[in-house]
Amino acid sequence: MQVENISHARLIVVKVGSSLVTAEGKGIDQEALNQWAGQIAELKKKGIEVVFVSSGAIAEGIKRLGWPKRPTALNELQAAAAVGQMGIAQAYETAFLPHQVHTAQILLTYEDLSNRTRYLNARSTLRTLLEKGIVPIINENDTVTTEEIKLGDNDTLGALVANLVDADALIILTDQKGLYDSDPRKNPHAQFISNISAEHPELENMAGGAGSGVGTGGMYTKVLAAKRAALSGAITIVASGREPDVLLRLLNGESIGTLFFSSHSRVAARKQWLLGHVQQAGKIVIDDGAVKALIEGRRSLLPVGCVRVDGHFHRGELVAVLNTEGKEIARGLVNYSSGEIGKILRTPSEQIISKLGYINEEELIHRDNMALHW
Repeated sequence: MQVENISHARLIVVKVGSSLVTAEGKGIDQEALNQWAGQIAELKKKGIEVVFVSSGAIAEGIKRLGWPKRPTALNELQAAAAVGQMGIAQAYETAFLPHQVHTAQILLTYEDLSNRTRYLNARSTLRTLLEKGIVPIINENDTVTTEEIKLGDNDTLGALVANLVDADALIILTDQKGLYDSDPRKNPHAQFISNISAEHPELENMAGGAGSGVGTGGMYTKVLAAKRAALSGAITIVASGREPDVLLRLLNGESIGTLFFSSHSRVAARKQWLLGHVQQAGKIVIDDGAVKALIEGRRSLLPVGCVRVDGHFHRGELVAVLNTEGKEIARGLVNYSSGEIGKILRTPSEQIISKLGYINEEELIHRDNMALHW
């Protein structure tokens, strides 16, 4: 993958760190937020969708509460997040208001992204927001998480969200220029790296060192995020958030910061995840017409082509899709439970609501959540 491919991205995830959002912990930097909002509004005019992952809630809460430094007690961190989240949400709404762009606050935890039903619900919500022209502002839900279920940092969250929405690129804006071959704070001869494979064996060694005193991440967590995003087929750019018009310039093909390219294709990465890392919960048998639609047309699976359902499973779980001869042709994450599917076999999508009294999705399995064996 070449550097200029970022200019072809149609859906990006942008993550900004606490030090940028809160001016090194002094309080929300409204001017910085205004600049990002202006750039995102311009990208939207060009047909580029943006999901924004923002740190800063805890740092803003600490400032509002007048605490001299970041606490270590989990309950105090949660309290700071609860206070700071109010200011963060209001600040982003203010930043986007002049551009007539609506924002939505989404708070996620590790459990939301590891549980299949919650994963699908979060994905569906984000898709709907993007379709409506709304910019999702995502943060980890620090008010309820414990150390055992925390994602750990918003760099990781950014990578997981990139997977969640099938983003073309993850852009991590930080207070650093990008990746060097060694710590530039300790080695004045450190060489800047403009692009590198996310699978480079020395990548993590290059990124050793702590981050700022405001956030929890450093270059190390950004490298791990780039590696995680690469498995989803997305490229990652780590760049300074203080570069003028950094998002517009990056999407214009300019080389800024460090680009971590991936050798994985998105289809291959998703197929590997669906086929190799999740245990199937049941089976759906489909007719020849549905088989043709999936294989030749690369279509989603609709209930009208389904003839039988086996096993007991819930919405969001992984099921195998078989032809009438019992051969597995695909696997995917279902939008309906086994009980619901049993009631809508052979049913056209427009009649789902008459059979169930409601409708989750028109598809039993959306093509984005399905991996074919062909």
